[in-house]
Amino acid sequence: MHVATLEVGRLCVKTAGREAGRYCVVVKLIDNNFVLVTGPKVLTGVKRRKCNVEHLEPTQYSLKIKEDASEKEVLEAYEKAGLIAKLNLKKPSPGELKEALGEEKEKKEEKKVKKEKTTKKKKAD
Repeated sequence: MHVATLEVGRLCVKTAGREAGRYCVVVKLIDNNFVLVTGPKVLTGVKRRKCNVEHLEPTQYSLKIKEDASEKEVLEAYEKAGLIAKLNLKKPSPGELKEALGEEKEKKEEKKVKKEKTTKKKKAD
């Protein structure tokens, strides 16, 4: 496996772990051995996580997304490329979509609050 074949937006199949056999998209290149991938979970069942490049099999498909794209942007790119139908993926219902994307916003807000607390602690010390 060469990192040169893995670029942001490349659709891959996971070959190891609990998500083996599922489609994911490279969202960010971390270093020579690791990338950040997402399914997104609501569409393919793959959570956003760091993944070893040895555990990915690139496909011929690529999505037009920017680095660190949100789950919503990745879903929209799947639709534009027509890959949901082509890969026989089950498109999430609007309710499922709203719930999944709502959780993403909550997590970002929690991280922001945690960061603020740690910076306040450091300033106090």
